[in-house]
Order: sequence, then C-alpha cells, then structure tokens
Amino acid sequence: MYHIGICDDGKHICASMEEMVLQYSRKREIPVEIKIWYTGESLCDYLNQDGHIDILFLDIELFRLSGIDVGNYIRNHLEDRKMQIIYISGMSSYAQQLFKTQPMDFLIKPIGQEQIDAALSLAMKIVVKSMDKFEFQNGREYFYVPFGEIMYFTSEGRKIRIIAQGETMEGGKEFYGKLKDVADGLPSEFISIHKSYVVNREYIVRYTYETVEMADGTVLNISKANRKHVRERILQEGI
Repeated sequence: MYHIGICDDGKHICASMEEMVLQYSRKREIPVEIKIWYTGESLCDYLNQDGHIDILFLDIELFRLSGIDVGNYIRNHLEDRKMQIIYISGMSSYAQQLFKTQPMDFLIKPIGQEQIDAALSLAMKIVVKSMDKFEFQNGREYFYVPFGEIMYFTSEGRKIRIIAQGETMEGGKEFYGKLKDVADGLPSEFISIHKSYVVNREYIVRYTYETVEMADGTVLNISKANRKHVRERILQEGI
C-alpha cells in the first residue's frame, strides 16, 4: 500500500486531487491510503508524530508555512530523503527555490488526470526501488518479498503468482493485477520474456533463444516478440 498525502489550502483542490488519485488506484488496482491537510503546520505536526508518507502533493502557496518551508523541514529537520515530494502551484517561477528540497516533480494548476497519473507512476517506481522489496495484497493481507529473493512472476488472466527462492511454481503466493503494471515498477534485473512471465536474470541458469531455465528447474518460453530484446539484455548484462 502506498501512503499518499495532499496538502493544499484549497479544499476543492484537495477533493479534486483525492478523486484523481483514487481513480488512478482503482484503474490499476493499486491500494492507496490518502491523507489531506490544509496547512503546512498540520502536516508537520503529523510528520512529527512519526506519520508516514510515501508520496506528497504539496502546494507551494500555503497561508503561513509555505510548501517550500515544509519541504525544507522534511529534508533537513526530519532528514527524510525518501519521501517523493510533488509540488503544485499556480505559478512556474519557483525552480531555484525548489532545488534544495529535491522535489520529484512540479505540477502547474489546474491539474488534470494525465498529470496525476504520470506523476504517481514515476513516484511509485521510485518508492518501490527505495524499499528494495515487492509489496502485494492477497485478500486483506499484505505481503513483502525482497526483490533479491524473487525468481520470477507468472500470470494467468488477472491472477499473478510470485515465485521466490526456495519455492516451486505451484507453491508461490498469488495476487490479482496486471503483469505489465508489475513489470513497470520492478528493478532493472527483471526481464519481461513473455506476456505471462517476468524473470529475475540472477536466477536464470540456462538460456537459449527460445527459453530460459530458472534455478528451480522451471523452463519458461520466451515469446517471439521478446526474443531479440531478451537476447540483447542477456548479452549486455549477463546472467
């Protein structure tokens, strides 16, 4: 689950952005928890009480404590370098002031769904990589598997199975989603070899132009559409 914050002194803007984030979440079946603040002070109070945010949409022109002040507080006082800050503003003249707070993005109002989608997709990729583990949901439970322990993913329809070190294809955990969306958020050692398979090249023990054999003995087919790309990756990066 991604913890997403929205801080803007305009209640209608917060409501609109919340709905766009929820639409992104529903469309991609990615669980999110959203919290909203209308002042920089209330946001800082939450963070001071060990509140956790993965991705923060932060208005620059807040009433007292500005978004830039809040960003400096997050980076320098709390020493939080992992939170992905996405500044929002009605003006575009803040580039130099924002540099020291290391924002991930800067969105100009009015903000549309496409801007939210693009910003969230990039931010979630960065968050996942910084976590060094893959998170997925099965029913009401959440599971976390270190990327280094994942051998491969398989999919059948919307059912995805994750096969970790020491497991067999039949014994992997299952969750629902789109394998392409999963692949888009994985580190570079993972390779899409087929619309139904994404493999960790660290666990490939044998490679041919048509197949890969994984460390558990499973042989997976490489689709014709992916063979050239897979060969290039294998030749460049090795196994």
